Parts: sequence; C-alpha cells; structure tokens
Amino acid sequence: MGAARPIRIEDPADPRIAGFVSIRERDLTGREGRFIAEGTVVLRMLAAAHRSGRGIAAEAILLLENRVAGLAALLAGFPPEVPVYMADARIFDAVAGFNMHRGVLALGRCDQMPGRDALIANLPASSLVLAACGISNHDNMGSLFRNAAAFGVDAVLMDQTTCDPMYRKAIRVSVGSVLTLPFAREGTAADLIERLQAAGFAIWGLSPRGETDVGEIAPAPRTALLVGTEGEGLPQTILSAVRTARIRQRPGLDSLNVAMAAGIALHQVARVNDRI
Repeated sequence: MGAARPIRIEDPADPRIAGFVSIRERDLTGREGRFIAEGTVVLRMLAAAHRSGRGIAAEAILLLENRVAGLAALLAGFPPEVPVYMADARIFDAVAGFNMHRGVLALGRCDQMPGRDALIANLPASSLVLAACGISNHDNMGSLFRNAAAFGVDAVLMDQTTCDPMYRKAIRVSVGSVLTLPFAREGTAADLIERLQAAGFAIWGLSPRGETDVGEIAPAPRTALLVGTEGEGLPQTILSAVRTARIRQRPGLDSLNVAMAAGIALHQVARVNDRI
C-alpha cells in the first residue's frame, strides 16, 4: 500500500476530476453505482472498506491543497492506483459547486455486493439485524447506520421503498458506517420478514402501540429490529406479522424520531445479548 503522489488540478473542467463536478446536482440524479464520501472520518472508513473487498472501492480522491500534508498517513492506506488530486480553494469550490466540503472528497463505487438472501444466509448463528421499511429521510438513514454500527449490528436490511444509503448525506451522517456495515435494499417488507423468520430470527417491530416494553425484549440468538417510515411508522399488516415493542415516554408526544427509537432499542437488545 502507498498513496499516489498528489496531482495538482488547475482547471475545474479537467476531465480527470469529472466525477466530482456539480456534486449536489448529481445527488439528485444519481451516479450509477458511484458515490461521494466527505470528510476525514469518512475517508478513513472508505480506506477500510476498500481493503475489505466487500464490494466498495475508492476511485479517486480530491483534496484542498492545505489538507494534503496532514492526511499523508491516511492516504497511505489507499493503493497507488487510486489517484489523489489537490486544488486551491477557488478551483475546489468551482468543482464541488459549494464550499461546505471540509476540503476532503473521495469518489467511490459499489461493485457487485451480496443480495439480501445471501447476506441472511451468511449471518453468524448469533446475529443482530436492523430492518428498515419505507425510510425516506437521508439524515435518518445515516443515523440508523451509525446506531447500527455502535451497537454491533451484523447487517442492515431494507425494503425497496427505503431511500438509498449510498446518498452523500446519508454516508456523511453515518460517519462512514454505510461503507463498512453489510446491507441490502430490495424486495418488499413482507418478503424481508418472511426471509428473516425462515432464518430463525425473533423479529420485533418498534411502534408506540407495541405490546411489550422494549426493556422486556428477551435475549435470543438471532434478533431483528424492524423500524418503519417516518410519521406513519410500520403499517398494521406488518405489525400483525411480528412481535411488537414500545419505548415508554411521557404523554403528549406522538413518537420518537425513528433513528432515536432504533438507537434505544438496539442498545437494549445488544445489552441483553451481551454484544456490548
């Protein structure tokens, strides 16, 4: 391993950095399997993901020139075939299209990653899964992944209506956990529940109307926590198919934010199963 020698960029239209141009606009239109990673912490997670061989790789790195020296050790974690570009603030802002980038950007790609059924089949005998249905807010998505990583989740499984966790903002909010935590996004919520039940998971749906207090979720070798879309939560058809748990709170507020609720429940399950 050893980073490539930084290459100075003098023109924001340089074709070598075309993947970094107009980041916000491309967030809306998609990058066809590519993604943008922002900031030092996320760059460190990308380096780890690149080395892991799990289907996520770095294609190029773009740095503000005054960040290069301080990141030398981190850059050494990337192979020399990943080009490192640097530019002054004027060029950098023109490329990115905004100036809230911390001077550290990387372009990555998702290669062939395991699908949902393959992930479930390869989970260890003692497993904790976070399942998400219909999540539409990328801040919440990033926070869900951050919580999942903190409490030892083995995989995050999402239905096809859930937003893409590889969106730039979700990656940033997750502090790079999206890049290192196995996940799959496909199929319906009903299909996901069926697959998890067949694999021996005790599935708990989180809802303010849950029948059991979250503190009373019993230990189990395999547990899946299921969270639903912001506002409406999990539909009754789903809640009827699984056991349900609630988080006690003072009256007068409808419910907790989905990421907050998931964090509380994951902590509880991880604790009783001796995962933390």
